[in-house]
Amino acid sequence: MSLAGNILGISDLEVERVDRDRGIEVYARPTSRPACIYCQHKGVRIKATYQRTLKHTRQGNQVMTLHLTCPKYHCPQCRRYFRHRFKGVRPRFRASEAFRLEVFEAHDGGVTQRKLTLTHSISPATVERWYQNHCRLRRSERANRPCPKVLGIDEHFFTRKRGYATTLVDLKRNKVFDVVLGRSEASLGRYLKALPGRDNVRLIVMDMSETYRAIARRYFPNAMIVADRFHVIRLVNQHFLKAWQDHDPEGRKNRGLISLMRRHEWRLSPEQRDNLGTYLNAFPVLNALYEAKQRLNRLLLLKTLTRKRAERALPKLLRLIKQLHASPLHRLANTLTSWLEPVTAMWRFSKSNGVTEGFHNKMEMMSRRAYGFRNFENYRLRVLTHCGWDGIINRV
Repeated sequence: MSLAGNILGISDLEVERVDRDRGIEVYARPTSRPACIYCQHKGVRIKATYQRTLKHTRQGNQVMTLHLTCPKYHCPQCRRYFRHRFKGVRPRFRASEAFRLEVFEAHDGGVTQRKLTLTHSISPATVERWYQNHCRLRRSERANRPCPKVLGIDEHFFTRKRGYATTLVDLKRNKVFDVVLGRSEASLGRYLKALPGRDNVRLIVMDMSETYRAIARRYFPNAMIVADRFHVIRLVNQHFLKAWQDHDPEGRKNRGLISLMRRHEWRLSPEQRDNLGTYLNAFPVLNALYEAKQRLNRLLLLKTLTRKRAERALPKLLRLIKQLHASPLHRLANTLTSWLEPVTAMWRFSKSNGVTEGFHNKMEMMSRRAYGFRNFENYRLRVLTHCGWDGIINRV
């Protein structure tokens, strides 16, 4: 690459002159003749030339405009015509790929369309069109990729008219794999049947949803279902707070007691523990339920256990669930019995849907920034661009 090519980022260019007025005007021509693009014959001749003008990056505060002398070649062997092609410049485009990418990254970073119209001398419609094109380019780079081995499944709200959408997250790379409209098997079945590599999924993390569990068993036959630890412990606390409401409605309204009841026992200070113990001594049944909740949470928080340690912890969990069957928390015991295998699978793995919940917060911010989406495909494209892209783009 010549010195001019190093500066401009386009190879095989010879700069004829540079004019500076309101912008940087660079006049250049190619330094060599290419081989025929059809038959690879090297003895092509120049039939005619024409001028091509396009925008190419910003130098300082000025937009660089390239005026290229483009030859039109004729191949004597195959007798076909073709135009000179510059690397990084697409046919019939009035801006180089470097300039389009610069606009995209600036707009993606938060620069408004109005600001870009002033700094890059393009219209707001052009900014939006280039932004959408690069979003589709990012999406196409991840098309037809196989399903990840560790998958997180959760739902999030889309619109009141369209309802909920299901998020599929690659928990190994912490990227959004895809977003599908709907959360029922009827809505997701057609998509999951055509999903490539779904037999390679080994682990699925989800909340305690019967619908998603049925979907996982049907469409991911080789995957182990793991319950999300946060949702399991939250379910335990919800059942306990409901039982507390039945035993002492007035105490349930005390915000200080609510804060102490929700926390883990080992995170309370000695003074807080004494205050809570004084209150629970007046309600023996509630005190017993509180102790059972604390023992259950200690077991549920175990993770990355070996098989032997998990086998030793399993009888403790079964005895505790059996005790809950004969208590006001019998509904919780029924749920834990139904989800016993996914709950105990939490002990062997540390993966959770915390990454998925974080992406849901980001999706909500994207929707607010766009003042809502009515078209789900546009929403899906934006989500996959910002949350599912791995940072690799083809800079031609």
